[in-house]
Amino acid sequence: MNNKEEKFYEYYEKWIKIYKEGAIRDVTMQKYKLSLKWVKKLAPNLKLSELTRIEYQKLLNDYAECHERQSTMDFHHQLKGSILDAVDEGLIERDPTRKAIIKGKTPREKKIKYLDQFELQKLISDLDLGKEINDDWLILLIAKTGLRFSEALAITPDDFDFSHQTLNVEKTWDYKTNSGFQPTKNQSSIRNIQVDWQTIMQFSDLIKDLPKDKPIFVNRKIYNSTINDILARHCKNVDIPVISIHGLRHTHASVLLFNGVSIASVAHRLGHSSMTTTQKTYLHIIQELENSDVDIIMRTMASLNR
Repeated sequence: MNNKEEKFYEYYEKWIKIYKEGAIRDVTMQKYKLSLKWVKKLAPNLKLSELTRIEYQKLLNDYAECHERQSTMDFHHQLKGSILDAVDEGLIERDPTRKAIIKGKTPREKKIKYLDQFELQKLISDLDLGKEINDDWLILLIAKTGLRFSEALAITPDDFDFSHQTLNVEKTWDYKTNSGFQPTKNQSSIRNIQVDWQTIMQFSDLIKDLPKDKPIFVNRKIYNSTINDILARHCKNVDIPVISIHGLRHTHASVLLFNGVSIASVAHRLGHSSMTTTQKTYLHIIQELENSDVDIIMRTMASLNR
């Protein structure tokens, strides 16, 4: 890694292999590899020694033409680490990432899809909840806990604490490459979730004879799309909006918010790193609740007469 004349993408490829391989999660590694593909595509002939502020800004601008600003920011951060190392090694004279301007396409308005409490009840009533674990039990667990799909797949019998009615979340299951247990998304994702007594009793009976340290729902290669198809079929059966398994997580959060559960409690259940994430994700729901709060505030204040 000491050739000034090598192509930038070649240097970046070696940098990823040396510094990132084996040190980061597979899903993060895939993002670095995707960034590498874009560098190859947008600047195939750019030499490391030619990486000036202007050339770097041009690379970012080209990337931003077909990506939103947040994606461009992520691209910039992934490249910057390797470039700063190249500066330290004397392969580039000055930091070309300094004062970089992050651009990007205007983000599309993203409105999350979720069910209301009445629709969720209709969905649950259509599930085939027999005496053995199946995919419908997985759908029920996510609906009742708000788990991420990968978190739900990683649940083992040992994760249930039946006496305290809690579910311990401390790992995920890599269903994309089928490489087994993986760490959670972030430190905040490690949490204990309180589970209603009915669901706890159901799972207590279901999993009593299963291996304590094996995933409950993984007995084959499992695909996100397969579960989404099953969920869609149930939605159509009871004539409610079709949502994805991730939409079921949103449903869990929205039902709690509409029933007066605090943002802090919802953020903890979902494993968000901060309440800001929860507020941003469910802004439209919070705004609806604020409109209702105005009526309550006015009625309360009007009742305080001399």
